[in-house]
Amino acid sequence: MTAPQRQQPSEFLRRPSLKENKFLAEALRTETVGGLILLAAAVIALIFANSALSGTYEDIRHFTFGPSALDLHIDLTHWAQDGLLTVFFFVVGVELKRELVDGELRDPRAAALPIVAAVCGMAVPALVYFTVNAGRGDLGGWAIPTATDIAFALAVLAVIGSNLPSALRAFLLTLAVVDDLFAILIIAVFFTSGLNFAALGLALAGLALFWFLQRREVRGWYVYLPLALVNWALMHASGVHATIAGVAMGLMLRVTTRPGEECSPGERIEHQVRPLSAGLAVPVFAFFAAGVSVNADALAGVFTDPEPLGVVLGLVVGKIVGITLGSRLAVRFTRAELNPALSWPDVFAVATLAGIGFTVSLLISELAFADDVALAEETKAAVLTGSVIAAILACILLKFRDNRYKAIAEEDERDDDGDGIPDLYQQDDPDYHRRMAVIHEEKAAEHRKRAELRHPTGDPGDGRA
Repeated sequence: MTAPQRQQPSEFLRRPSLKENKFLAEALRTETVGGLILLAAAVIALIFANSALSGTYEDIRHFTFGPSALDLHIDLTHWAQDGLLTVFFFVVGVELKRELVDGELRDPRAAALPIVAAVCGMAVPALVYFTVNAGRGDLGGWAIPTATDIAFALAVLAVIGSNLPSALRAFLLTLAVVDDLFAILIIAVFFTSGLNFAALGLALAGLALFWFLQRREVRGWYVYLPLALVNWALMHASGVHATIAGVAMGLMLRVTTRPGEECSPGERIEHQVRPLSAGLAVPVFAFFAAGVSVNADALAGVFTDPEPLGVVLGLVVGKIVGITLGSRLAVRFTRAELNPALSWPDVFAVATLAGIGFTVSLLISELAFADDVALAEETKAAVLTGSVIAAILACILLKFRDNRYKAIAEEDERDDDGDGIPDLYQQDDPDYHRRMAVIHEEKAAEHRKRAELRHPTGDPGDGRA
């Protein structure tokens, strides 16, 4: 009787598949550009809020419009928070669905490693916040330091010119996706109050109609855009945060391809909407959310008052400890093996980069302290401070490893047969090895020809008697 084959151990920080790598490159390219716009929007907001234009900035933020009958007579800040961020969370929903169905999270054994790291990377910052605020501060802001902003993080990488390997980029993206998933749950569970069950019932009916039309493969933006707007308005009126409507509709899109399709409906729509999310929705939200007063007293308060201090320490210390410790525990208990091209300092550096918690952290700050504007402003200043500290530390750590990352990137992108597919993805393809054999034979023939021209047969050349 043949002994059962031993299961191969999982590889932590494994190189993504060719399909995943192509998607990753395109998505991160868009997010990087969006992240640079996001940085610019945040800087402009800070300049406005700390200059002679601060009064004008506040007037713009609090300018209200919209139909009161639909509970939509709200200011521009809330239009950005409840409206534009719905586009961002719609993309998050599609991305999450794709990761679960056709991405890095579809394999439970492989997915367990980054998921455990991400969960620990959210739990430890929350624990740090609780520890700092226990008995002396408001515990309502515990969720603020749990988020990771992938666009901001990629913008930092673009600014310093880091050649982060694809395996680490995929790990960072997975951390952000899992963070976003739990952020959605936190917003839905902890920041829902005063439910209007009639509006909620209609919103759920609208989402069911959206799902039904998707399954019937009804096409046309003129069908889905009005329906999406109605679903959003009903969700807003229900008391559940309006962004949940965006997530729900994103999760309903089909992300698998069928025969004859180049890409799935979900991938196509995500490709169209992601630039709008990264280049407009999130930067506009940042412009209205990031304009906090920066002066000596405000900065001193960030490091002395318990709530903002808990946020800063949660982002900087909590993320590093949580992700690094979670990764080590996951590898130990699943008996996985670390990618031999990388090392634990690389995980530490990515964990530091994950401490950049901008968009969702700012949103949760406003939701957690909606009744205390001053405290909301303090914690938003703490988010900015913690994110900047994390970015600086990550830049230093990543720069130390940049030469190694360049070598890995060159190996990952090597394409000796010139077919547009990196060689490392074709090591099991016989046709690739035949093509390489022909290439090497042609090179050998060329070298023999050059040798004959320089030293014809029978010519002693430079040999000595």
